[in-house]
Amino acid sequence: MKLLDVKAVLDREISIQQSDPEREVLKELDAGATQYAILSHRWGTEVSYKEMTGLMRMEERKRDEVRQRTGYQKIIESCKQALKDDYKWLWIDTCCIDKRSSSELSEAINSMYRWYQNAQVCYAYLSDVDERTFPTEQDNSKFDKSNGWPEWFTRGWALQELIAPKQVEFFNKDWVFIGNKQRFAPTLQTITGIPREVLAGGLAGKRLSVAQIMSWAANRKTTRVEDRAYSLMGLFGVNMPMLYGEGKKAFQRLQLEIIREYSDQSIFAW
Repeated sequence: MKLLDVKAVLDREISIQQSDPEREVLKELDAGATQYAILSHRWGTEVSYKEMTGLMRMEERKRDEVRQRTGYQKIIESCKQALKDDYKWLWIDTCCIDKRSSSELSEAINSMYRWYQNAQVCYAYLSDVDERTFPTEQDNSKFDKSNGWPEWFTRGWALQELIAPKQVEFFNKDWVFIGNKQRFAPTLQTITGIPREVLAGGLAGKRLSVAQIMSWAANRKTTRVEDRAYSLMGLFGVNMPMLYGEGKKAFQRLQLEIIREYSDQSIFAW
């Protein structure tokens, strides 16, 4: 997997005018042998792999536009937090995958659950939370578009990003730490329907039906139709090639892969 070199990113940002354009900010490393932090977030105006690696070769006007994006600020703030926590490496889906390469994108999506699982810590950025405390009560006036809870909890990909990591730390929109998965497990169970024992220890060794796992994703949304299926592969431990453009057929392919893996009739409820 390609990981951000936290120090290189921050050094480049501090000395943006004098920074060496050839200094690499991303490095290919073995996920199983490297300690790293990982980000989970709601996408907005993001920075791509091409932009992140080519930032210093851009003309100044374009570079300034990239650096002013909310997505770039997420990268910088995530790196600051990783450095504070003594992690040299950080993975962010927006800029650590070269999406111009279909093979790289397919490998990343098929590996993503494992990458979140192997991370030492996952930073969950709740961009619509203003308070310095984790929201413990449903508030439809504040989160009117996401069933009374932060929007992060409605996103398809965030499901595996909550379950897979051993440690999930939540941050508000100003990057203030507001709690972790262990402390707020009862509230998280209320929001997501995921049992506390799964939140605490992941899926391994749990006797869960396919329908139960599917139910956690039922009301979640993805930007691409296909991602409703692709975002569930890791939860069921199955793999399949990415075929963006296939639409709802992706979910049918997912069901077939699950049937091959499990003798669980509850899948036919979906």
